[in-house]
Amino acid sequence: MNNESKANISKGPSRDTSPPVIAWLTILFALLAGLYLLTGGIWLVMMGGSPYYIVAGIVLLAVAWLIYRGNGLALSLYALLLIGTLIWAVFEAGFDFWALAPRTDILVLFGIWLLLPFVFRLFDVSARRGGAVALLVCLVLTGVALAYAAFNDPQEINGKVVDNAAVSPAQPDAHPGDWTAYGRTQAGTRYSPLTQINQDNAKDLQVAWTFQTGDKKGPNDPGEITDEVTPLKVGDMLYLCSPHQILFALDAATGKEKWRFDPGLKTDPSFQHVTCRGVSYHETAAAAAAKDEAARSALPACARRVILPVNNGHLFEVDAATGQRCAGFGSNGDLDLQHLQPVTTAGQYEPTSPPIVTDKIIVMAGSVTDNYSTREPSGVIRGFDVETGQLVWAFDPGSATPNAIPDDQHTFTFNSPNSWAPAAYDAKLDLVYLPMGVKTPDIWGGDRTPLYERYASGLLALNASTGKLAWFYQTVHHDLWDMDLPAQPTIADITDRSGNVVPAIYAPAKTGNIFVLDRRTGTPIVPAPEQPVPQGAAEGDHVSPTQPYSQLTFRPAKNLTGADMWGATMFDQLACRVMFHRLRYEGPFTPPSENGTLVFPGNLGMFEWGGLAVDTDRQLAIANPIALPFVSKLIPRGPHNPIQPPENSQGGTGTEAGIQPQYGVPFGVELNPFLSPVGLPCKQPAWGYVAALDLKTNQVVWKKRIGTVRDSAPIPLPFKMGMPMLGGPMTTAGHVFFIGATADNYLRAYSTDTGEELWRARLPAGGQATPMTYEANGKQYVVIAAGGHGSFGTKLGDYVIAYALPDK
Repeated sequence: MNNESKANISKGPSRDTSPPVIAWLTILFALLAGLYLLTGGIWLVMMGGSPYYIVAGIVLLAVAWLIYRGNGLALSLYALLLIGTLIWAVFEAGFDFWALAPRTDILVLFGIWLLLPFVFRLFDVSARRGGAVALLVCLVLTGVALAYAAFNDPQEINGKVVDNAAVSPAQPDAHPGDWTAYGRTQAGTRYSPLTQINQDNAKDLQVAWTFQTGDKKGPNDPGEITDEVTPLKVGDMLYLCSPHQILFALDAATGKEKWRFDPGLKTDPSFQHVTCRGVSYHETAAAAAAKDEAARSALPACARRVILPVNNGHLFEVDAATGQRCAGFGSNGDLDLQHLQPVTTAGQYEPTSPPIVTDKIIVMAGSVTDNYSTREPSGVIRGFDVETGQLVWAFDPGSATPNAIPDDQHTFTFNSPNSWAPAAYDAKLDLVYLPMGVKTPDIWGGDRTPLYERYASGLLALNASTGKLAWFYQTVHHDLWDMDLPAQPTIADITDRSGNVVPAIYAPAKTGNIFVLDRRTGTPIVPAPEQPVPQGAAEGDHVSPTQPYSQLTFRPAKNLTGADMWGATMFDQLACRVMFHRLRYEGPFTPPSENGTLVFPGNLGMFEWGGLAVDTDRQLAIANPIALPFVSKLIPRGPHNPIQPPENSQGGTGTEAGIQPQYGVPFGVELNPFLSPVGLPCKQPAWGYVAALDLKTNQVVWKKRIGTVRDSAPIPLPFKMGMPMLGGPMTTAGHVFFIGATADNYLRAYSTDTGEELWRARLPAGGQATPMTYEANGKQYVVIAAGGHGSFGTKLGDYVIAYALPDK
């Protein structure tokens, strides 16, 4: 500082100079920021990272010294730092606003601070004018670059769906106004032929009715409590379940409750999930033929029935008209799915997804607790008689004889690979398609035999009447990352470029790949060649030398680098870069390690249980991939990490994140999202997109960020960054698709033609569910469950909300 400034710091505020506290705060910020960047930058460079932070730290320390001296050259030097940072940032990240912002935000704010009159007076008159001009110019240039980046998003693809004569005509739909299965039909398309709501009028949607279930998180529930239900609509009734599997029947036009059935689920904190994605529906031929109220009222009890899976390992059937138990099914409407299981601890086997139901058979699979131990229930898939509940067949994926049914002195196989996501069904082929997981524990596989790997992490096709194997296609070999198939596959007949109709099935994977197979044989339609992957498994394990990479994919085009690390400021971005370089990461399928492995795509997956929405008339798929890395760290056994569970263990951890014991194998594991010290994702946005795929060409037509930080940031600002999601899209013949799912509490409508957002509605809680649509009394409704998601962190609630166009 000049002598006058020094004197004023000693003497206190002066009319012509800045108060001492302003001077010292300015110096202190530059000094501390410089020391942080220099120290962290040296650490980063030692690990092979960018030298920028060392340079920036040295410059800021020099600026702090010049400010102390009152030398106006501080402004010029700071201007040089700002413009140099901008050039470096554009070189690293291009003109991506959310990548540029953390590299420049603090520097811009401090630059503005230096030009404020009460700070500007700190500097001697001789040098401050030129420095001020230089700094102002650099601030303007930085502002222009950020403004340009804000309106030119390099991550988005702008295109338009063009229909052509190759599109096959719409197939006849017996019940266009209904939604009779989880994916509307058991083909899993999530596509409705309704057109009343379209691109022109979707902006006018308003709340038609709201229903509250009253089912909320209780004191004995785990953190992983979720409301993921997609309701069914049959006739004039809506059927849905709440997180504790309470089944509700509502009037479809008004949302008024008709009846409810409570299975009496009792949970405890060891349950890994408390959730219900939906229920299934079945009717007899006579019930299907009944066209009027008189005919329906003459039907016997349970001619129309709702099938309800419950998280304690039970399956209920109730009369769709009255909610009374179907007495002839199981034991008074209750079927015990724990029968013949090797472990019957409540909560370790959880059917969270609705089963496939054919004319005669209920095909039932279920979730098994991830990463708890080597002594867990079987992931056996079973076929039960739809009217009596009698076991007709079994397929135990870990058994040498999968179709063998044990006698009462034996059980199904411990830890057989399970199928927790919804399945799809082709009635013409009588084939059921099940997305398969891996033998748990998931993150170490040295104990797995070839039998355990035979039907793991892939798509399994079984004859629905007999349970006999039709084919299996493996999408991940020796899965060490929990990269199972997490979503209902979608059945669609696609007309290729040559005009041939191809009977396809689409299986979205956590890896971001979409595997497209001939559903008759399992043969790939879109090539998925094997490619080498990183090697070097943990002690006692191995890694498959190659993995299949579908050519239809949303997987990252390149591996992550330090330049992809993010933060709200340059300070936490530097921390993320250091954290990134400390982890093992060599691209997808980098093996888990004791040091910690960056898993990207992450354990949450690029696709989750929401799946695809496929407009089979236009041969168009709507997808909502996410991009959020995770970190897995193997924990060797030791005094505080025993290989066997304690005697008083309840049998689960109550969550899929954090420390997972993996009892029975040499390592526990810690699984968490890759977050900065302040809790933000370390990978730069976007973390979530919506996109359209032309299924004739397998090309992405358009791709847009979805979601804001309104409900995630400390200050509720609606910045559109592209948020993580849990849930899926639903699309219609009105060229509109709907999606909730995001970490902000909205239901949105988009144009399927362009990806333009047409409408959004604020939800009272998180919308981590897939919406559906139906027609009642000539009006089209769109319904979503807004109940939130415990571990995802959205607001919990108990709402079911219907939207419709206003009456004319």
